[in-house]
Amino acid sequence: MMTSSLQSWPEPIVRVQTLSESGVARIPERYVKPPSERPLPIPKFTPRGRDRTHDSTNIPVINLDSIMSSGDRSTLLLEHISYACREWGFFQVVNHGVSDELMGAAREAWREFFGLPVEAKQEYANNPSTYEGYGSRIGVEREATLDWCDYFFLHYSPRSVRNPSKWPALPLSCRELISEYGKELTELSKRLLSLISRSLGLEGDYLERAFGGREEFGACLRTNFYPKCPQPDLTLGLSAHSDPGFLTILLPDPHVSGLQVRHRDHWVTVKPIPNALIVNLADQMQHIQVVTNAIYRSVEHRVIVNSARERVSLAFFCNPKSDLLIQPAKELVTEDRPALYSPMTYEEYRTYIRTKGLRGKSQVESLVRLPTKN
Repeated sequence: MMTSSLQSWPEPIVRVQTLSESGVARIPERYVKPPSERPLPIPKFTPRGRDRTHDSTNIPVINLDSIMSSGDRSTLLLEHISYACREWGFFQVVNHGVSDELMGAAREAWREFFGLPVEAKQEYANNPSTYEGYGSRIGVEREATLDWCDYFFLHYSPRSVRNPSKWPALPLSCRELISEYGKELTELSKRLLSLISRSLGLEGDYLERAFGGREEFGACLRTNFYPKCPQPDLTLGLSAHSDPGFLTILLPDPHVSGLQVRHRDHWVTVKPIPNALIVNLADQMQHIQVVTNAIYRSVEHRVIVNSARERVSLAFFCNPKSDLLIQPAKELVTEDRPALYSPMTYEEYRTYIRTKGLRGKSQVESLVRLPTKN
């Protein structure tokens, strides 16, 4: 079943924010996760040791102030990029070139949008055909377990798919801020792609060309609103997943942690650094697993919620051209490291997720090409 043919959700949509603000003491059963998927309670500090299911380590932090440097500083930067991509798939960037004022204004504009009466937001209600607009679920399977999150999803590029009339008209600054913020994040994504290409020993523009070229690759913005939750130990703001595109740049809430990254055998709660952006490799970098043939890997992540504070974050998704055939870089395929993934278009891959919802990394793992026996 293709999502492009679906014009309505399979069940009535319930806004999570409305549930939260109604003062419910218990979350509806539809939001209760199976015990194996529930977040573990954060342990209290004990001077004699720490709980091994949590890690006080933060994801790597990369300072981009040497991005134009040559010599030792440039080499060290590429080494840091390589380590972060190989070992974590996530890192925070500082001195990234996006102004603090713009990030703060964009985040607050979206906070204002979610503070509007539900009738005003409902004018932008989305459907499964494109997901663009005001939403509260992913996937179209009936009776699925839902996440404790509302969101607004929009297309930013290429310009042929951009439709500002579908962007919020209130607050009045919102559309202008979306346009300016998207422009700055697009430029940052290109700089990051160049660094990642070079860290693999490829030409600086290799990955940009592989994903469709400077004018062709796509970008979307999803603003997530995680309301207060009376039982945060039973649910998640976003279920464990990896992103479908090639790179995601997240503007987190500076006051409320929520993002968790799977690192080896446990979950690490990311502690946002003031004015930093969080970058993660996505599945086409797992097509960096496909394009880099599993040298770098996308990583599962999820979002926890809490009972005391709501949370807002902005995820800027960088995606390949929709009809582009994604396949491993021939420079990275050898007899000892054969191609692990069959070629496919990005639109084919994205359709799977939009139909099934968030399911860990099962979507990319299902594409592994098994070795041929001689």
